[in-house]
Amino acid sequence: MKLELKIDNFEPKDIFECGQCFRWNKEPNGSYTGIIHKTVLNVEKQGEKIIFSGNFNDKSIIEEYFDLNRDYKTIIEKLEKVDDNLRTSISYGKGIRILNQDLWETIISFIISANNNIPRIKGIIERISREYGKKIEYDGKEFYSFPTPEELSKAEVSDLRKLGLGFRDERVYDTTRAVLERKVDLKELYNIPTNEAREKLLELSGVGPKVADCILLFSDLKRFDVFPIDVWVRRVMNELYIHNPDENKVNKKDIQKIADEKFGALQGIAQQYLFYWKREA
Repeated sequence: MKLELKIDNFEPKDIFECGQCFRWNKEPNGSYTGIIHKTVLNVEKQGEKIIFSGNFNDKSIIEEYFDLNRDYKTIIEKLEKVDDNLRTSISYGKGIRILNQDLWETIISFIISANNNIPRIKGIIERISREYGKKIEYDGKEFYSFPTPEELSKAEVSDLRKLGLGFRDERVYDTTRAVLERKVDLKELYNIPTNEAREKLLELSGVGPKVADCILLFSDLKRFDVFPIDVWVRRVMNELYIHNPDENKVNKKDIQKIADEKFGALQGIAQQYLFYWKREA
């Protein structure tokens, strides 16, 4: 199926390369191909049109995953009024949209992301999917869905280590069992306040404060009131607002206080503009 849409504030490069997702790959023609559940999707921008091609039956999966019913134009107009710093970062990444990614996949993906780089993260996730997910044949090629907790539970720690997870193998193993045994009920997370959801996520092995905030922001939990802080975010917040000669001494509580005061309930989106601008520009 093919779908052509005109969408404001939608730039494939900004969306797929801003650090929020790991299953999208750039094609030679500049388009991006990825897997959403059991859907293989190619996304290409031609002029003002976004062209979606894949094995989907209706456009609802695209509307949901890309959050197409949210008015990003109004969000941007509101954030641009915060200050010149944020206005500059927005101008660089105006095409970013925060994806509604599967919660389970996002949890495992960001546990794998700890002390890791994006090419390696993507490779590990692809190997896990190939080994434990379901095969999807599309356009003469083989793709693999991300494994469910039940499917991933077939992997022992030694199996995960063979896939290159390193020290993350035990964390993924333990978290898979915690979710299967409902020690942390993922369905519950959709219906509780952000702080409570964060505390529940922190019970999972391999989930610290930054990973928890990434899960809250980048999954279909859709919590914009979090501000994940990594080395790039600390760097840009120090450079723009704190001005400590030694950025390594910048306190995360000071960063969070500024995010709360300046960006409020939209701080997660502000974080993405700042992060992407600092890392790329």
